[in-house]
Amino acid sequence: MSQQRVHSLGKGRLGVLALAMALLPAAAAATNGYFTNGSSVQSNGLGGAGIAFPVDALAGYINPAGIAFVGDRVDVGLTVFNPHRSSTISGNLYGANGAYSGNAVRYFLLPEAGYTRRVADDLYFGLSLTANGGMNTGYHDNPYAAFGGRGEAGVNLQQIVLTPTVAYTITPTQSIGIGANIAWQRFYAEGLTPFTAFSQAPNQVTNTGYSTSVGVGARVGWTGRFGDNLSLGATWSSKIPGSFHGYQGLFAQSGSFDIPQNFGIGASYRVTSGLTLLGDVQRILYAQTHSIGNPLANLLQGNALGSANGAGFGWRDINVYKLAASYAYSPTLTLRGGFSHAQQPIPSSQTFFNILAPGVVQNQVSVGATWQTSARGELSFYYSHAFEKTVNGVDSIPPPFGGGNADISLSENSLGFAYAWKI
Repeated sequence: MSQQRVHSLGKGRLGVLALAMALLPAAAAATNGYFTNGSSVQSNGLGGAGIAFPVDALAGYINPAGIAFVGDRVDVGLTVFNPHRSSTISGNLYGANGAYSGNAVRYFLLPEAGYTRRVADDLYFGLSLTANGGMNTGYHDNPYAAFGGRGEAGVNLQQIVLTPTVAYTITPTQSIGIGANIAWQRFYAEGLTPFTAFSQAPNQVTNTGYSTSVGVGARVGWTGRFGDNLSLGATWSSKIPGSFHGYQGLFAQSGSFDIPQNFGIGASYRVTSGLTLLGDVQRILYAQTHSIGNPLANLLQGNALGSANGAGFGWRDINVYKLAASYAYSPTLTLRGGFSHAQQPIPSSQTFFNILAPGVVQNQVSVGATWQTSARGELSFYYSHAFEKTVNGVDSIPPPFGGGNADISLSENSLGFAYAWKI
């Protein structure tokens, strides 16, 4: 490859990453709790599956070992994400009863970009930029107004991860990989005045503007191909530390907000020359992050918001199951479909605080396709729908807030497009 072409490609990659970074303020997502289902347009077309079936330059975020099998390429994409959030309060003695819409903002943009390259005989380098997840709610009609909440209420959590990866092929069919997850997070909350009386730092609970955090974690993986048909894979991602200093009175451990540890295994099997079936199982350890996993009951046991054991959202650890099919309809057209099911992270006793973060959807279907536009170009798309799910509260509003129950609901639609250059 000529020096001029290398320089040109380098400038192109920087342009792709700059475009994605420019779109970061618009990003927010939620599917499996608040993790996105897949890392890219192509993987989302497979319902998020792909631990043992890498498809593009963002494969390193799912499993770093996978970049050894996707070739030299650049991918860039954008997804339009449309969630519908709502809540209902009933049986409350302070007059909070009613239905509330959390859809002050209806559409979000999720950018993605990736690059992979073989740098030696058995050594590969990759770089991916993807939305890990997030959550947004915006209530024009504040559901906490009856308790003293002023103005609109809601939160906005954004998480973007830059993942440089290296993979090494032990044999032509066995690869191991390691990467660093460099996570950028941004958060704000508004309209939560009633909770300031229960905080160790009342001035850092709500309406303090955006607070940002950067943390680094590790990701490792393995992929193996056995014969002509079967591939297996495994991957693990460490907890990524994070802290929002502007919300030390809201989140446990003085504003700590780590991205949870997660891991998974996957398999793919080529049934015919064109049809491949996939299956992944992922586990997300939400409960190990205090600000996410601590129950609201901690507030009534003398643990102030923001303290070491302060109340959180009460989320549980979950498993996510993904099934998919990829079909090479022709040499230039590949069709995809997938289904994922997540366990419910939010118990019925924890819905009151989760009016702010109703990450309750469990079942999602996806379709997608890739069209090879030229010898080196690919155009991909996907559409996914996460079916509406409601978690009905059971004794979920504490007595100091007048008792009763909060029911929370969420459904989602996503539409994404991506283009890839093989280099």
